Amino acid sequence: MTKNIKSIFGILLVLIVVNVIATIYFNRYDLTQNKRYTLSQPSKEIIEKVKDPIIIDVFLKGDFPSEFKRLQNETRYLLEEFSAYNSEIKFNFINPLEEGIDAQTIANNFYKAGMTPETLNVNENGKISESLLFPWAVAYYDDKSVQVNLLKKKIGDSNEQIVNTSVENLEYAFADAFSRLIYGKDKKIAIMRGNGELPEKNIVDFVKTLRDYYYIAPFTLDSVEGNPQKTLRQLEQYDLVLEAKPTQKYSEKEKLVLDQYLMQGGKMLWLIENSAIEKDSLFTNDDNAALAYPRDLNLNDFFFKYGIRINTSLVNDIISAPIILAQGSGNETQFNPFPWYYSPLAVSDNSHTIIKNTEAVKFDFANNIDTLNNNIKKTILLHSSPKTKLDATPLLVNLDIINKKPIEESYNAGKQNLGVLLEGEFTSVYKNRISPFSLDKYKEKGENTKMLVISDGDVIKNEFNRDGPVALGHDRFTGATYGNKEFLLNAVNYLLDDTGLLAIRAKDIKLAFLDTKKVAQERTSWQLFTIILPLVVLGIFAFGFNTYRKKKYIKN
Repeated sequence: MTKNIKSIFGILLVLIVVNVIATIYFNRYDLTQNKRYTLSQPSKEIIEKVKDPIIIDVFLKGDFPSEFKRLQNETRYLLEEFSAYNSEIKFNFINPLEEGIDAQTIANNFYKAGMTPETLNVNENGKISESLLFPWAVAYYDDKSVQVNLLKKKIGDSNEQIVNTSVENLEYAFADAFSRLIYGKDKKIAIMRGNGELPEKNIVDFVKTLRDYYYIAPFTLDSVEGNPQKTLRQLEQYDLVLEAKPTQKYSEKEKLVLDQYLMQGGKMLWLIENSAIEKDSLFTNDDNAALAYPRDLNLNDFFFKYGIRINTSLVNDIISAPIILAQGSGNETQFNPFPWYYSPLAVSDNSHTIIKNTEAVKFDFANNIDTLNNNIKKTILLHSSPKTKLDATPLLVNLDIINKKPIEESYNAGKQNLGVLLEGEFTSVYKNRISPFSLDKYKEKGENTKMLVISDGDVIKNEFNRDGPVALGHDRFTGATYGNKEFLLNAVNYLLDDTGLLAIRAKDIKLAFLDTKKVAQERTSWQLFTIILPLVVLGIFAFGFNTYRKKKYIKN
């Protein structure tokens, strides 16, 4: 008896000592194969110096499908990791519907706050139902707050694929939110004006997004005629030039200023078209037709010298976004989608951090881009599908083509480049040429820098409804959200060398899910198995125990 008491006290003493040591020397171990519970170094650097509380309200709580329980759990695990690394990070999970308020009212409140709820089609036990999900969090720090979208989905993805992609994006989403809350802005972007670019109202959503990260200001090249040297010095104060669908010719002086800005190491993002046609013209003209014709911006030599050529043909792609047409009148008006092959959905073959895990990018009347041999590194970030053909301009585009079935054999032009990233030491367009004006520090060979060219200005263009601008990439009629905003934001981050957060997005996480179809088919069998097996094991144990007792007492 005394020996047993000593053993019990010994075990208790060991447990107490282990617990005391654990409170002093705390550590967490990630035994998963893909290290999904290990914070990336950029995440640690963002939060390591936080001295005041960051409070996070997570609305991913409630009754929703099992797949999304995984997203809830993974969100909790990740926030526990953040909190373990810095105890000033605190979080709560909130069920928006637990107060008993009408679900539609709650959904409308979230929508007005900019946090769109998700209606999910759920397939459980062979039955289809709908479930309302609020995949959002709000992080608070001092007097600032940032919304965090926890759900990342692609068109056509299953619930399992949506959850897997969302989990991959979680660390980036929260690290990005913390960075925006904690650190100030230090880089400036020039939104170019004066060459017929898109009006401010058509780029307001993306510019508003950029303002969370960078200083934004309009810039015009108008003063280049009077004082080009001063114009260049002023432009060099900006870290990035953004040209959104220019429609007016550039003078040689303007081109030289832009060229020398690039030679000095400036970054450039061009959204540019070499053919002129607008989708709105199809609806405003009586015959529902519009002429697409080549647009001369006087930039062909500019881009040719850097290693690309933007053609004037229109990319006609079977894999495309629909066009929405109104049918009927008055209260009976319906908006229906029709195939529209001039709106290619661009994707990528590579895993570059700009495009990784990003939804397809929607184009409208895009041109194809050729790459040329020179010393500049070129990365194709966006391209059409292989089922493409090129329509030469001038071309009369008629809305009636929606009634014609495409001849698939004619769509044999293959993948067409729509977005090209150029990196390296560029050579000046005006090398061995007469310069339109003299510069104090003219450079023939530039510093190492980056430029991204996208062959459609409408990639950055947001739509409107009665309440104002719609989020870039969101189609208010179909409910689809394309990857335009995320792609462009990633591109700006990359061009401005904000690659820490982008590195987090490169983290691959794969979750194991049950096969729901197989579960539904074999449900009865597994239920019987789980009921009968414990009874069988218990019966075997009882039989063995009784046999043992009989033998023991017979011997005695």
